[in-house]
Amino acid sequence: MKKFLLPFVLCFVAHCGMVSTAIGQDQQFTQFYANPLQLSPAFAGTSIQSRFSMSYRNQWPAVPKAFVSYQASYDQFFSDINSGIGIQVSHEKAGTGGLSYTSASVQYAYEIKISRKMSLRPALNLGFGSNFLDIDKLTFMDQLARQDDGVSTLDPDRGRFAQKPMNYPDFGAGLLFFSEKLWVGGAIDHMNRPVHSLSQGDARLPAKVGVHGGMRIKLNDLSAFTKRQYIIPAFNYQAQGLFDQLDIGFYYEYDPLILGLWYRGLPGLKNNGYGYLNQDAIAILIGYEINKMKIGYSYDLTVSSLTPNSGGAHEISFTMEWASKKSKRQSKRRIMPCAKF
Repeated sequence: MKKFLLPFVLCFVAHCGMVSTAIGQDQQFTQFYANPLQLSPAFAGTSIQSRFSMSYRNQWPAVPKAFVSYQASYDQFFSDINSGIGIQVSHEKAGTGGLSYTSASVQYAYEIKISRKMSLRPALNLGFGSNFLDIDKLTFMDQLARQDDGVSTLDPDRGRFAQKPMNYPDFGAGLLFFSEKLWVGGAIDHMNRPVHSLSQGDARLPAKVGVHGGMRIKLNDLSAFTKRQYIIPAFNYQAQGLFDQLDIGFYYEYDPLILGLWYRGLPGLKNNGYGYLNQDAIAILIGYEINKMKIGYSYDLTVSSLTPNSGGAHEISFTMEWASKKSKRQSKRRIMPCAKF
Protein backbone atom coordinates (compact mmCIF):
# COMPACT_ATOMS: atom_id res chain seq x y z
CA MET A 1 0.00 0.00 0.00
CA LYS A 2 2.81 2.40 0.85
CA LYS A 3 4.14 2.44 -2.71
CA PHE A 4 0.86 4.03 -3.87
CA LEU A 5 0.86 6.83 -1.30
CA LEU A 6 3.62 8.99 -2.79
CA PRO A 7 2.08 9.07 -6.29
CA PHE A 8 -1.22 9.99 -4.65
CA VAL A 9 0.43 12.95 -2.91
CA LEU A 10 2.04 14.15 -6.11
CA CYS A 11 -1.22 13.87 -8.05
CA PHE A 12 -3.08 15.83 -5.35
CA VAL A 13 -0.51 18.64 -5.38
CA ALA A 14 -0.45 18.73 -9.19
CA HIS A 15 -4.24 19.04 -9.24
CA CYS A 16 -4.11 21.93 -6.78
CA GLY A 17 -1.44 23.68 -8.85
CA MET A 18 -3.58 23.58 -12.00
CA VAL A 19 -6.45 25.46 -10.32
CA SER A 20 -5.75 29.08 -11.27
CA THR A 21 -9.24 30.48 -10.81
CA ALA A 22 -11.16 30.45 -7.69
CA ILE A 23 -13.82 35.75 -6.28
CA GLY A 24 -12.99 36.80 -2.77
CA GLN A 25 -9.94 37.43 -0.69
CA ASP A 26 -9.19 35.43 2.42
CA GLN A 27 -7.18 36.53 5.40
CA GLN A 28 -3.48 36.01 4.72
CA PHE A 29 -0.18 36.35 6.53
CA THR A 30 3.37 36.84 5.32
CA GLN A 31 4.59 34.63 8.18
CA PHE A 32 2.37 31.73 7.11
CA TYR A 33 4.47 29.07 8.84
CA ALA A 34 3.96 30.95 12.10
CA ASN A 35 0.24 30.45 11.38
CA PRO A 36 0.32 26.79 10.30
CA LEU A 37 -3.35 25.99 10.89
CA GLN A 38 -4.37 28.92 8.71
CA LEU A 39 -2.12 27.56 5.95
CA SER A 40 -3.47 23.99 6.08
CA PRO A 41 -5.22 21.71 8.60
CA ALA A 42 -2.53 19.12 7.83
CA PHE A 43 -0.14 21.12 10.04
CA ALA A 44 -2.21 20.40 13.15
CA GLY A 45 0.05 18.60 15.60
CA THR A 46 3.34 19.12 13.77
CA SER A 47 5.03 20.57 16.87
CA ILE A 48 6.89 18.58 19.55
CA GLN A 49 3.58 18.16 21.39
CA SER A 50 1.69 21.36 22.29
CA ARG A 51 1.79 24.67 20.44
CA PHE A 52 0.11 28.05 20.89
CA SER A 53 0.46 30.82 18.31
CA MET A 54 -0.99 34.24 17.68
CA SER A 55 -0.43 36.89 15.02
CA TYR A 56 -1.30 40.49 14.22
CA ARG A 57 -1.18 42.05 10.75
CA ASN A 58 -1.78 45.68 9.75
CA GLN A 59 -1.96 45.87 5.96
CA TRP A 60 -1.68 49.22 4.15
CA PRO A 61 -1.58 51.36 7.33
CA ALA A 62 -1.41 54.56 5.23
CA VAL A 63 -4.96 53.83 4.07
CA PRO A 64 -7.39 54.73 6.91
CA LYS A 65 -8.68 51.55 8.55
CA ALA A 66 -7.61 49.37 5.63
CA PHE A 67 -7.11 45.76 6.80
CA VAL A 68 -6.25 44.59 10.32
CA SER A 69 -6.09 40.86 11.07
CA TYR A 70 -5.78 38.82 14.26
CA GLN A 71 -5.26 35.08 14.64
CA ALA A 72 -4.82 32.69 17.57
CA SER A 73 -4.52 28.91 17.53
CA TYR A 74 -3.65 25.91 19.64
CA ASP A 75 -2.71 22.46 18.41
CA GLN A 76 -1.33 19.25 19.87
CA PHE A 77 0.03 15.92 18.68
CA PHE A 78 -1.28 12.72 20.29
CA SER A 79 1.31 10.01 19.68
CA ASP A 80 -0.94 7.18 20.93
CA ILE A 81 -3.32 7.70 18.01
CA ASN A 82 -0.83 9.27 15.54
CA SER A 83 -3.07 12.31 15.27
CA GLY A 84 -2.92 16.06 15.55
CA ILE A 85 -5.85 18.23 16.66
CA GLY A 86 -6.01 22.00 16.40
CA ILE A 87 -8.32 24.91 17.19
CA GLN A 88 -8.09 28.28 15.47
CA VAL A 89 -9.90 31.62 15.86
CA SER A 90 -9.38 34.60 13.55
CA HIS A 91 -10.83 38.08 13.13
CA GLU A 92 -10.37 40.69 10.43
CA LYS A 93 -11.57 44.30 10.14
CA ALA A 94 -11.62 46.26 6.89
CA GLY A 95 -12.48 49.80 5.89
CA THR A 96 -14.33 52.64 7.56
CA GLY A 97 -17.67 50.87 7.07
CA GLY A 98 -17.12 48.50 9.94
CA LEU A 99 -16.81 45.39 7.76
CA SER A 100 -15.57 42.47 9.84
CA TYR A 101 -15.02 38.76 9.41
CA THR A 102 -14.73 36.24 12.23
CA SER A 103 -14.07 32.50 11.99
CA ALA A 104 -13.47 29.56 14.29
CA SER A 105 -12.46 26.07 13.25
CA VAL A 106 -11.30 22.65 14.43
CA GLN A 107 -8.68 20.68 12.50
CA TYR A 108 -7.83 16.99 12.56
CA ALA A 109 -4.78 15.41 10.90
CA TYR A 110 -3.75 11.74 10.86
CA GLU A 111 -0.05 10.93 10.47
CA ILE A 112 0.85 7.93 8.30
CA LYS A 113 4.40 6.59 8.32
CA ILE A 114 5.36 5.72 4.75
CA SER A 115 8.87 4.76 5.81
CA ARG A 116 11.24 5.58 8.63
CA LYS A 117 11.98 9.00 7.11
CA MET A 118 8.78 9.84 5.21
CA SER A 119 5.27 10.63 6.44
CA LEU A 120 1.91 11.61 5.03
CA ARG A 121 -0.78 13.67 6.79
CA PRO A 122 -4.33 13.87 5.37
CA ALA A 123 -6.49 16.35 7.29
CA LEU A 124 -9.93 17.91 7.61
CA ASN A 125 -11.09 21.35 8.73
CA LEU A 126 -14.55 21.99 10.21
CA GLY A 127 -15.29 25.65 10.69
CA PHE A 128 -17.79 28.44 11.19
CA GLY A 129 -17.68 31.91 9.67
CA SER A 130 -19.49 35.17 10.36
CA ASN A 131 -19.54 38.41 8.32
CA PHE A 132 -20.87 41.70 9.63
CA LEU A 133 -21.20 45.17 8.14
CA ASP A 134 -22.09 48.13 10.37
CA ILE A 135 -24.24 50.07 7.89
CA ASP A 136 -24.50 53.02 10.27
CA LYS A 137 -20.86 53.72 9.40
CA LEU A 138 -21.51 53.80 5.64
CA THR A 139 -22.00 57.05 3.69
CA PHE A 140 -24.66 56.94 0.95
CA MET A 141 -24.98 59.23 -2.07
CA ASP A 142 -27.86 61.30 -0.70
CA GLN A 143 -25.84 62.16 2.41
CA LEU A 144 -23.22 63.77 0.20
CA ALA A 145 -25.76 65.56 -2.01
CA ARG A 146 -27.99 67.06 0.66
CA GLN A 147 -27.37 70.51 2.10
CA ASP A 148 -27.99 69.43 5.71
CA ASP A 149 -25.54 67.57 7.91
CA GLY A 150 -26.36 64.28 6.21
CA VAL A 151 -26.39 62.37 9.46
CA SER A 152 -28.86 59.76 8.19
CA THR A 153 -29.67 58.41 4.74
CA LEU A 154 -32.96 58.16 2.85
CA ASP A 155 -31.43 55.87 0.22
CA PRO A 156 -33.70 52.81 -0.28
CA ASP A 157 -30.59 50.69 -0.90
CA ARG A 158 -29.91 50.81 2.82
CA GLY A 159 -32.56 48.15 3.33
CA ARG A 160 -30.68 45.74 1.07
CA PHE A 161 -27.93 45.20 3.63
CA ALA A 162 -28.25 42.62 6.38
CA GLN A 163 -28.92 44.12 9.79
CA LYS A 164 -27.22 41.26 11.62
CA PRO A 165 -24.17 39.01 11.13
CA MET A 166 -24.28 36.49 8.29
CA ASN A 167 -23.26 33.09 9.71
CA TYR A 168 -22.30 30.00 7.73
CA PRO A 169 -20.51 26.63 8.04
CA ASP A 170 -17.14 26.34 6.34
CA PHE A 171 -15.26 23.14 5.46
CA GLY A 172 -11.79 22.39 4.15
CA ALA A 173 -9.16 19.69 3.72
CA GLY A 174 -5.40 19.39 3.46
CA LEU A 175 -2.61 16.97 2.68
CA LEU A 176 1.05 17.16 3.70
CA PHE A 177 4.00 14.96 2.75
CA PHE A 178 7.32 15.41 4.52
CA SER A 179 10.69 13.78 5.04
CA GLU A 180 13.74 14.85 7.03
CA LYS A 181 14.71 17.50 4.48
CA LEU A 182 11.67 18.52 2.45
CA TRP A 183 7.92 19.01 2.59
CA VAL A 184 5.14 19.58 0.06
CA GLY A 185 1.42 19.90 0.60
CA GLY A 186 -1.89 21.29 -0.56
CA ALA A 187 -5.07 22.63 0.99
CA ILE A 188 -8.60 23.46 -0.14
CA ASP A 189 -10.65 25.97 1.87
CA HIS A 190 -14.39 26.74 1.53
CA MET A 191 -15.09 23.39 -0.12
CA ASN A 192 -18.82 23.89 0.43
CA ARG A 193 -18.76 27.41 -1.13
CA PRO A 194 -20.81 28.98 1.69
CA VAL A 195 -23.19 31.89 1.13
CA HIS A 196 -21.66 35.00 2.70
CA SER A 197 -23.65 37.83 1.14
CA LEU A 198 -24.24 40.95 3.22
CA SER A 199 -27.07 42.15 0.95
CA GLN A 200 -29.37 39.16 1.31
CA GLY A 201 -28.20 37.73 -2.02
CA ASP A 202 -26.77 34.36 -3.04
CA ALA A 203 -23.11 35.40 -3.24
CA ARG A 204 -20.94 32.41 -2.45
CA LEU A 205 -17.41 32.34 -1.11
CA PRO A 206 -15.30 30.65 -3.80
CA ALA A 207 -13.05 27.76 -2.91
CA LYS A 208 -9.42 28.66 -2.24
CA VAL A 209 -6.69 26.28 -3.33
CA GLY A 210 -3.15 26.41 -1.95
CA VAL A 211 0.06 24.52 -2.68
CA HIS A 212 3.14 24.94 -0.49
CA GLY A 213 6.51 23.33 0.04
CA GLY A 214 10.20 23.77 0.66
CA MET A 215 13.49 22.17 1.56
CA ARG A 216 15.78 22.43 4.60
CA ILE A 217 19.45 22.53 3.58
CA LYS A 218 22.12 22.21 6.26
CA LEU A 219 25.08 24.54 5.72
CA ASN A 220 27.40 23.14 8.39
CA ASP A 221 27.69 20.51 11.10
CA LEU A 222 27.17 21.22 14.77
CA SER A 223 30.33 21.45 16.86
CA ALA A 224 31.54 22.89 20.14
CA PHE A 225 32.53 26.11 18.35
CA THR A 226 29.81 26.59 15.75
CA LYS A 227 26.06 26.77 15.63
CA ARG A 228 24.12 24.81 13.04
CA GLN A 229 23.03 26.89 10.07
CA TYR A 230 20.28 26.22 7.51
CA ILE A 231 19.05 27.78 4.32
CA ILE A 232 15.38 27.02 3.59
CA PRO A 233 13.98 27.88 0.15
CA ALA A 234 10.17 27.65 0.11
CA PHE A 235 7.04 28.69 -1.77
CA ASN A 236 3.30 29.18 -1.20
CA TYR A 237 0.86 29.43 -4.11
CA GLN A 238 -2.80 30.42 -3.58
CA ALA A 239 -5.71 30.79 -6.00
CA GLN A 240 -9.23 32.02 -5.26
CA GLY A 241 -11.82 33.32 -7.70
CA LEU A 242 -10.14 35.51 -10.34
CA PHE A 243 -7.09 36.04 -8.17
CA ASP A 244 -3.93 34.07 -7.56
CA GLN A 245 -0.53 34.78 -6.09
CA LEU A 246 2.81 33.13 -5.45
CA ASP A 247 5.00 33.75 -2.40
CA ILE A 248 8.54 32.56 -3.06
CA GLY A 249 11.67 33.14 -1.02
CA PHE A 250 13.98 31.69 1.59
CA TYR A 251 14.86 31.66 5.29
CA TYR A 252 18.31 31.67 6.84
CA GLU A 253 18.53 30.08 10.29
CA TYR A 254 21.48 30.73 12.57
CA ASP A 255 20.27 29.72 16.01
CA PRO A 256 18.61 31.63 17.65
CA LEU A 257 18.17 34.09 14.74
CA ILE A 258 16.02 33.60 11.64
CA LEU A 259 16.07 35.92 8.62
CA GLY A 260 13.79 35.77 5.60
CA LEU A 261 13.36 37.43 2.22
CA TRP A 262 10.21 36.94 0.09
CA TYR A 263 8.67 38.08 -3.17
CA ARG A 264 4.88 38.00 -3.67
CA GLY A 265 3.44 37.95 -7.15
CA LEU A 266 3.62 36.12 -10.47
CA PRO A 267 6.68 37.69 -12.10
CA GLY A 268 6.41 38.74 -15.73
CA LEU A 269 2.75 37.79 -16.09
CA LYS A 270 -0.22 40.07 -16.66
CA ASN A 271 -3.30 38.61 -15.05
CA ASN A 272 -6.90 39.22 -13.99
CA GLY A 273 -7.70 41.45 -16.99
CA TYR A 274 -6.43 44.70 -15.44
CA GLY A 275 -3.33 45.14 -17.60
CA TYR A 276 -1.01 45.44 -14.59
CA LEU A 277 1.84 43.16 -13.65
CA ASN A 278 0.66 40.64 -11.09
CA GLN A 279 3.00 41.62 -8.30
CA ASP A 280 2.38 42.76 -4.77
CA ALA A 281 5.28 43.04 -2.37
CA ILE A 282 8.79 42.21 -1.25
CA ALA A 283 8.82 41.07 2.37
CA ILE A 284 11.66 41.00 4.88
CA LEU A 285 11.44 38.98 8.07
CA ILE A 286 13.39 38.68 11.29
CA GLY A 287 12.66 36.10 13.96
CA TYR A 288 14.17 35.08 17.28
CA GLU A 289 13.76 31.76 19.11
CA ILE A 290 14.60 31.11 22.75
CA ASN A 291 13.39 28.38 25.10
CA LYS A 292 10.78 27.14 22.60
CA MET A 293 9.35 30.62 22.19
CA LYS A 294 9.48 32.34 18.81
CA ILE A 295 8.85 36.01 18.07
CA GLY A 296 8.77 37.30 14.51
CA TYR A 297 8.37 40.60 12.72
CA SER A 298 7.94 41.14 9.00
CA TYR A 299 7.42 44.15 6.77
CA ASP A 300 5.90 44.02 3.29
CA LEU A 301 7.26 46.65 0.91
CA THR A 302 4.54 47.19 -1.69
CA VAL A 303 5.84 47.04 -5.28
CA SER A 304 2.48 47.29 -7.09
CA SER A 305 0.83 50.52 -8.30
CA LEU A 306 -0.25 51.12 -4.68
CA THR A 307 3.37 51.76 -3.67
CA PRO A 308 3.14 55.52 -2.90
CA ASN A 309 -0.04 55.26 -0.85
CA SER A 310 -0.20 51.90 0.94
CA GLY A 311 2.40 52.12 3.71
CA GLY A 312 3.25 48.44 3.19
CA ALA A 313 2.24 45.97 5.87
CA HIS A 314 3.44 45.19 9.39
CA GLU A 315 3.09 41.75 10.94
CA ILE A 316 4.02 40.34 14.36
CA SER A 317 3.85 36.70 15.42
CA PHE A 318 4.37 34.82 18.67
CA THR A 319 4.62 31.04 19.08
CA MET A 320 5.24 28.90 22.13
CA GLU A 321 5.80 25.13 22.22
CA TRP A 322 6.10 22.77 25.17
CA ALA A 323 6.08 19.02 25.84
CA SER A 324 6.54 16.38 28.51
CA LYS A 325 9.90 14.60 28.76
CA LYS A 326 8.42 11.54 27.09
CA SER A 327 7.09 13.59 24.19
CA LYS A 328 10.41 15.35 23.77
CA ARG A 329 12.13 11.98 23.34
CA GLN A 330 9.51 10.86 20.83
CA SER A 331 9.68 14.13 18.91
CA LYS A 332 13.31 13.47 17.98
CA ARG A 333 12.02 10.72 15.71
CA ARG A 334 9.60 13.01 13.83
CA ILE A 335 11.26 16.41 13.46
CA MET A 336 9.46 18.50 10.84
CA PRO A 337 11.67 20.21 8.25
CA CYS A 338 9.21 23.10 7.76
CA ALA A 339 10.22 26.71 8.28
CA LYS A 340 9.48 28.38 11.62
CA PHE A 341 8.03 31.63 10.26
